[in-house]
Amino acid sequence: MTPFLNIKREGGIIILTLNRPEKRNAISTRAECEEVEAACRTLSRDDSVRCVIVTGAGSAFCAGGDLKGMRDKTGITGGGTGVEIRESYRRGIQLIPLALYELDIPTIAAVNGPAIGAGLDLALMCDIRLASEKALFAESFVKVGIVPGDGGAYLLPKVVGMSKALELSLTGETIGPAEALACGLVSKIVAPEALLNAACAIAAKIATNPPQAVRLTKRLLRESQHTRLSTLLEMSAAYQALAHGTRDHREAVDAMLEKRAPSFEGR
Repeated sequence: MTPFLNIKREGGIIILTLNRPEKRNAISTRAECEEVEAACRTLSRDDSVRCVIVTGAGSAFCAGGDLKGMRDKTGITGGGTGVEIRESYRRGIQLIPLALYELDIPTIAAVNGPAIGAGLDLALMCDIRLASEKALFAESFVKVGIVPGDGGAYLLPKVVGMSKALELSLTGETIGPAEALACGLVSKIVAPEALLNAACAIAAKIATNPPQAVRLTKRLLRESQHTRLSTLLEMSAAYQALAHGTRDHREAVDAMLEKRAPSFEGR
């Protein structure tokens, strides 16, 4: 069977493309969840990776879960009892946020089309989100009588605020790219044919910076969302001590003083 993920590398930039266009890239099986988790784990151990882009093949970014699977109790929603379904979520779809959201590598979602339910939450797991003019967004779990089971209840309020998150989650309504931009769900709207190039351009800007400093900065920003200022300042001091000791820091300072382009080694 064709892998769920198409993985392409361009220098230090990795493009992960959900590759089930005939199913609108719905996440249907535990194997697909494990494939995403495995890719993230592999990338996390590769110091040469500077940025990761997530997008979808075909007309959709990700249509979320498999409705037929929900009806037939197969795939990631399989199991007859509540305990079995709970374990199916824990060992299936919940692997993805634990792997993707926790990556120290910067991530960009290039939302090329509908991002519905788990598809929206997948985009929320990324650090930066760009929307095609054809993108649509819905936290639509309530429409099929379930709750966000993959971290959306944690991620969405952090991105758009609690009021908007409740509005989207309790109505299940679909919004377009303009409203997504207005509420901070995405940072930019791009013509469909220019979306991947726009994502690559941002990734390239990130990739020019010292990779250790980039990863430490991302971690600090993530930790700032749920810790005290005093704790974050302690972390900042520790991370700063690490950064000051890198070759890339010395190279960055020397390059600025010498008015030349830096050459970073990731050390």
